[in-house]
Amino acid sequence: MTEPPIPPPGDTDALVAEFHATMAAIKSALGRVVVGQETVIEEILIAVLIGGHCLLTGLPGTAKTLMVQTLAKALGLDFKRIQFTPDLMPADVTGTDILDEDPATGARRWRFEPGPVFTQVLLADEINRTPPKTQAALLEAMQEHRVTARGKSYPLPPPFVVLATQNPIELEGTYALPEAQLDRFVFNVVLDYLDADQEALVVERNVRGSVWEETPGHTDGNAIVAYQRLVREVPMADDVTRYAVELVRATRPDADAAPEAARKYLRYGASVRAAIYLCLGGRARALLAGRYHVSAGDIDALAGPVLRHRLQGNYLAESDGVSVPDVIQAVQERIASPRRRAA
Repeated sequence: MTEPPIPPPGDTDALVAEFHATMAAIKSALGRVVVGQETVIEEILIAVLIGGHCLLTGLPGTAKTLMVQTLAKALGLDFKRIQFTPDLMPADVTGTDILDEDPATGARRWRFEPGPVFTQVLLADEINRTPPKTQAALLEAMQEHRVTARGKSYPLPPPFVVLATQNPIELEGTYALPEAQLDRFVFNVVLDYLDADQEALVVERNVRGSVWEETPGHTDGNAIVAYQRLVREVPMADDVTRYAVELVRATRPDADAAPEAARKYLRYGASVRAAIYLCLGGRARALLAGRYHVSAGDIDALAGPVLRHRLQGNYLAESDGVSVPDVIQAVQERIASPRRRAA
């Protein structure tokens, strides 16, 4: 698939109008299948719109898999699913070379057989139920959008997005994801249980069978690539960019601006990749809201999803019952946003 050219200035208004109509249709399609979880859906859409990957964390039965399947259908993109299990091998993910023999001549040659990673939307279901060796098979694909086998690289079709689900690591049969792989995910989105009224609606829909209705596609790969470029054109003030950078720097225990909670309870802070994703995500969130500038509120809203999987508490945090979200809140309170600075 060839990437579409960047639209000329005169076409930007039309592309923005198309973007809003498409996103409204996708949210509506998801709302007919997935009950509640509006913030979660928005964060996954933001990840897709900035060309990133998203990790969905939640207990079994919180509709993680259903949400990803429905989103892929609504986006109109190629979709594949890998069920991660303890016996899954790296070649089961990326593919492998097969030795073919010509029955007529007896000549042999290697042929690469692509794995399920060759798709546009990959659902890595229960990614933390397979050992680290297989988890790491996704690293090159997530970072470079390609797979290398026997010294030869094979590009993945754009847009390539990994939407991975994981169970909390306290559950039986789970493996913690390597830090290098966690850092490749734009967001760690946490799904919680629904309220009583929403659960009653889920039960009613499942009894009627309407949850499994076919979801039509509302866009395609070329359009998503164009939307990703559009997002990057959303203006962002220098002081908002600086705010995102300072938030990330304040998560590092040895930084001058780090609050006491970060110094005392964190083993290490977030890398510059977190600041990049905050700024990209803020642009997508603003555009989804119909705004053409990024506010400090956009950065604040995405601080949790961007940072919660990039920070690691130490033994004191566990001993004192302090969680990573508690530290993130302390960091946000410590670093004044542009709006508060002007007050």
